[in-house]
Amino acid sequence: MPNNSHSRRRFFSQPLFNQPSRASLLGFIALLTTATVSGCAAVPLKEAGTLVSYNNLGPSKGTLAKKRLYVDGQQLARVKTVAIVPTVFSFGAASKIKSEADRSLVSNALDRALCVALSDKYQMVPVGQPADLTVRSVVADIVPTNKAAAGVATVVSVGSGFALPVSVPRLPFGLGGLAVEAEAVDATGMQNAAMLWARGANSIQDNPRVSEVGDAYGLATKFAGDFSRVLIAGKEPKGLNLSLPSRQRARSWLGGKPKYAACDAFGRAPGLLGALASKYGAPPQWTEKKSKSATTR
Repeated sequence: MPNNSHSRRRFFSQPLFNQPSRASLLGFIALLTTATVSGCAAVPLKEAGTLVSYNNLGPSKGTLAKKRLYVDGQQLARVKTVAIVPTVFSFGAASKIKSEADRSLVSNALDRALCVALSDKYQMVPVGQPADLTVRSVVADIVPTNKAAAGVATVVSVGSGFALPVSVPRLPFGLGGLAVEAEAVDATGMQNAAMLWARGANSIQDNPRVSEVGDAYGLATKFAGDFSRVLIAGKEPKGLNLSLPSRQRARSWLGGKPKYAACDAFGRAPGLLGALASKYGAPPQWTEKKSKSATTR
């Protein structure tokens, strides 16, 4: 009879993976991860010349997002009603994105996210109606996403998720970016807050989407989050925002009815369908719902 105990020892002593192949694979993943962590589109702060004043802005700060900020907390403490002027593109930024529909995707995403976030504290009213504060934003610069590179990155990232325990980060090529300037003025035109903001997509946090504005679309909501925190707090926020979203924000993110009808001017969020589409690289227009203001621009 064969020595069964000896056979079992030989079986359990065998490596589950061929050692040279496993080492090569892990080395490749480590190298790719190192490269992608450092992969980020460079987008400098840029003035579009639309703010009431740039004199009060502080020095540039930030790592992922660069910012110059001004905020008057005493003036903002008196605010109860807010209106949002639909975001526009500067001439230079518009010349980089020829499609008006693509530009509207970015504008609406920014305004919708800003309107929903500010609804936590303020009553949002339609633009043109009396308001204590009016917010206006301008896309000062944009770096288009390379659609071909985004398509390849999607295949690699999604494919690796089936073959490996974790997905390989996005390839650091063809990344897009966004620069915005925004301000909040009172009924007399006095500037209560202002921000210059710029951020490039990075390989870890931003899913590739096969669209020229795939990255700018996502970054627009990040800008809205940063500026809304300033307006709600009435001061420069410190550290990361680790608070849970309010019920009305969660409902709006899922595509539900916003707290204030004024926010419906910027359309409803794509919700879970949009999140799924983003994971698989689909262009944002596949799931984005048209806003009521899109046809008036």
